[in-house]
Amino acid sequence: MNPDFWKNRSVFLTGHTGFKGGWTAVLLSQMGAKVYGYSLEPPTTPNFFTVTKLETHLSQSIIANILNLKTLTQAMNLAKPSVVIHMAAQPLVRTSYNIPVETFTTNIIGTVNVLEAARQTETVKTVINVTSDKCYENREQTMPYKENDQLGGYDPYSSSKACSELVTTAYRKSFLAEMGIQLASVRAGNVIGGGDWADDRLIPDFFRSVETDKTMIIRSPDSIRPWQHVLEPISGYLILAEKLLTGKKEYADAWNFGPDDEDAKPVSWVADQLCKNIPRARWKAERLKQMHESVFLKLDNTKAKNHLNWRPHWNIKTAIQNTLSWYQSWKNGDEMMTITQKQIEQFKNNK
Repeated sequence: MNPDFWKNRSVFLTGHTGFKGGWTAVLLSQMGAKVYGYSLEPPTTPNFFTVTKLETHLSQSIIANILNLKTLTQAMNLAKPSVVIHMAAQPLVRTSYNIPVETFTTNIIGTVNVLEAARQTETVKTVINVTSDKCYENREQTMPYKENDQLGGYDPYSSSKACSELVTTAYRKSFLAEMGIQLASVRAGNVIGGGDWADDRLIPDFFRSVETDKTMIIRSPDSIRPWQHVLEPISGYLILAEKLLTGKKEYADAWNFGPDDEDAKPVSWVADQLCKNIPRARWKAERLKQMHESVFLKLDNTKAKNHLNWRPHWNIKTAIQNTLSWYQSWKNGDEMMTITQKQIEQFKNNK
């Protein structure tokens, strides 16, 4: 990443009140970007947005729905961004079974609205649509998925993200390419890091179980996931945005930002690592029949390595340690924006 590139650059970021969007906003603001956030209210209490006092570091924080195209377009036009990063979504697999209509509407029509607003905003030159590693047609193969593998999705969430990819391709070919707007989609692995309090995620579930002195229940301990710290894919997104701003069409494509193969670990392995750090923590497997979730899921990151010179900085053990450290600082009552910025600097220096 090139801080000089981002200094004073206007960036329109959807989903800034979420976990991943919040870390993106901090990283951008730390490099001097003018960040305009557009999102619903933070989804949990506590949440990353509030505990870091993130709003004070933004040029503007707009609480609104991406499904409101008029409001979205007005906000984007007022921000006059050159870069749009779309992260707002319904991001949870199990939740998608309970609210399938909302999941499909948010993740598909929401993407349509962001891309439509971008083509009605004269300053936009680059758009990055953040989808998911789960957008692939999962055949439970042990080989990592490549960007040109078939899209699909068993559950509503995965299917909605595959549809978002199709929308991206259609808008690129039908509208944005001829307007000189470079549009790319990005797919990351299972991200961890400080400030995630969402339901049905391993790290938040772990800390909730520790707080209540209960045994953590794990649904699919043998499932293999591409684990990575949240800063890993975000750094890739920003490197890609820098390339896209050069106007080279070959970068307007789909990109994987996953960990190296050795960091694709079973859920049980990550749970064991967490428990090693807190003696009273413990876990057990859920015995009840669960909703369908993929067992094997790995991403091939060769393309990003070869064409963007992107590399993972932290292995999974380091990512876990930094995640635990962040939460411990929060428990201690530390100033969490300072802690977050310090971890970003450590990440940049690969420490």
